[in-house]
Amino acid sequence: MPRYFIEVSYKGTNYSGFQIQINANSIQAEVEKALKIFFKKEFDLTGSSRTDAGVHALQNFFHFDVDEQLNFEKDFQYNLNALLPRDIVIKKIFLVKDDAHCRFDAISREYKYFIYQNKDPFLQDTAFYYPYKLDVEKLNAAAQQIIRYEDFTSFSKRNTQVKNFLCKIEKSEWYVKENTMVYNVIANRFLRGMVKGLVGTMLRVGTNKISINELSEIIESKNCNKADFTPPSHGLFLNCVNYNFNLLA
Repeated sequence: MPRYFIEVSYKGTNYSGFQIQINANSIQAEVEKALKIFFKKEFDLTGSSRTDAGVHALQNFFHFDVDEQLNFEKDFQYNLNALLPRDIVIKKIFLVKDDAHCRFDAISREYKYFIYQNKDPFLQDTAFYYPYKLDVEKLNAAAQQIIRYEDFTSFSKRNTQVKNFLCKIEKSEWYVKENTMVYNVIANRFLRGMVKGLVGTMLRVGTNKISINELSEIIESKNCNKADFTPPSHGLFLNCVNYNFNLLA
């Protein structure tokens, strides 16, 4: 049975999250609706990374199976995007191997969290306004400390169905870009609320509210009540999902 990947990009402000939900609109619901109208058949999409309500994505993926290989007309992508809201775009649909899985075959995911410190109306939907003095050196020391750990129980929100809290972080850093300060993190997987928890707790280091040693104690405590999950969702972007593209058919 042919399997296809869909690459999407979206602004998450108006959605309850990536995955379909009862009594709430989602990215998945809108894409499934557009596919149904265009192809005149039902589609059951599987998602790659479940971004929460309000989180944005420059790149995310679905996959779906069909009974026979689709015959795409020339303007199918343009027409599909015309059926979608303005804040969701299908960037590509492509055939993959029958057993390729957009979630389980991802080798890493990259997130970026954006903060701005001077009032700017053009950033208010896509970055966190945080007008407090920050020590960038301490933020980066905290970011490097995080790489030393693999158990991130303290940075996972409750009510999760994961079997373990182990994540391998390969990149963790802060840098300044134009009018924003950016936290960039890459790992093989992320837990529910993990990036916001990391950002909120590191901001406490950057404002001298806690030390690097206290950050380590929070990680080692495996207690999510000690982490800070208060940064808002609108500053968070799923930047990309990485695969070994021997998945292509």
